[in-house]
Amino acid sequence: MRDATEDQACRRATVVVVGAGQAGLSAGHHLVRRGFAAVPGAGDPVDATGAAPAAPDATFVVLDAEDGPGGAWRHRWASLTMRTVNGIFDLPRFPKPPIDPDAPSRDAVPEYFAAFERAEHLPIRRPVTVTAVTRADADPDGDLLVTTDAGRWRTRAVINATGTWNTPVLPAYPGRDTFRGRQLHTRDYVSADELAGRRVAIVGGGISAIQLLEEVSRVATVLWYTRREPVFRDGEFRPEVEGRMIIERVTADVEAGDPTGSVVSYTGQIWSASALAARERGVLHRRPMFASIEPDGVREPDGTLTPVDVLLWATGFKAHLPHLDPLGLRNDRGGIEMRGTRVADEPRVHLIGFGPSQSTVGANRAGRQAAWALAEHLGVPRPTGARPGR
Repeated sequence: MRDATEDQACRRATVVVVGAGQAGLSAGHHLVRRGFAAVPGAGDPVDATGAAPAAPDATFVVLDAEDGPGGAWRHRWASLTMRTVNGIFDLPRFPKPPIDPDAPSRDAVPEYFAAFERAEHLPIRRPVTVTAVTRADADPDGDLLVTTDAGRWRTRAVINATGTWNTPVLPAYPGRDTFRGRQLHTRDYVSADELAGRRVAIVGGGISAIQLLEEVSRVATVLWYTRREPVFRDGEFRPEVEGRMIIERVTADVEAGDPTGSVVSYTGQIWSASALAARERGVLHRRPMFASIEPDGVREPDGTLTPVDVLLWATGFKAHLPHLDPLGLRNDRGGIEMRGTRVADEPRVHLIGFGPSQSTVGANRAGRQAAWALAEHLGVPRPTGARPGR
C-alpha cells in the first residue's frame, strides 16, 4: 500500500519532450545543442519534490509510448515502400544512408531513427505513455506535472511531439453501426491480400486513399467515394514556391486559433505514381459520397443500394493531444492559437509536428525553433559558438 509521500514522488526535468518521432528527435538534438543535458539516469534516487542529486542546471527527457524507435512509421502497411512514400527529410546533421527503394518504410525508417538515437545518446524512456499534463499550481510561471503510466515528472516546460497516428478520424455516418461487413481505417490496414475478392468501398480523397485504391483494386472490386471532386495539381510540386505558400496558409490558420484541415485540403491532390497507375489501369473513378450505410452496403444519393463487403476509411488523422486536455488549450472553435511552436496562452507548452510543421522537414525546423525558444524563455545560457541555424 502506497503512502501519501510516495504518491507525490516524481522525477524532475527542465523540459519534457513527449514523443520520439521525427519532431521529438529533432527537439532532443537541438536541446542538447542549446545547452540542455540528459536528465540523470532512471536509477537515480529522487525525493518527494522531484529533486535528484548532482543534477545539471538544465535537463531534458524524451518520453515515447512506442517500445522501439520509429514512431508511427513502425505501423505503416507492409507494401508502403521507400519508393512510394512522399519523402523523408534527413534528421538534423544525420544524412540518411543509401536505402533500397523497395524496402518497406516500416522497417527502413525505424532503422534510420534508431541509428540517430544511438549517435545522439538521447535520454529516451520507452515505452512510457503520457496520460495527462497539468499545472502544478496557479502560478503562470510555475511547474507542469506530466503524469505517465510509469510515474510522474515535474517540469518547467513541455515540447509535445505526439503526431497524429493515434487519433484516426472516423466520421459519424448514418447507419455506420449497422454495417455487417468489415470496417477498418488506414491505421488498421496491413495488405491488399486480406481484402482479395471482396467488394471494398474506400472513403477519402487524400494521398493514402489513392495509394490504397491503386493497390487494393488489383485484387478486389473497389468503389471510391469522396465528399468533393478531387482536384489534381498539374505540373511539378515545387516546395520552395507552392510549399511555402501552403505553410503560410496553415500558419495563418493556427495563429488565428482555427482548426486546420486535412493535408490535401491545402495542397490539392498530386499526380503521384499511385494516381498515375490507377488512371492508367482505369480504376481512378470517384463516386459522390453515399447517403447512408446499411447492413449489407451503402445507399447511393440516387437511392440505389450498392452491396459492399468492406468499408475502408482513408479519412485521415488529427493531432493526438488528449493528454493536454487538462490545460484547456483549445478555444470554442476547437483550435489552438499558436505563435510559432508556442501555444499563445501557455508559453510553457510547445507543439511540434503540428499544424504547419507536420511534414518531416517542418518537424525538423519546429524542433529547433521550440528548443531555442524555450532556452531563451527559461534563461538557459547559450553555449559558446551556438547559433540558431546550426
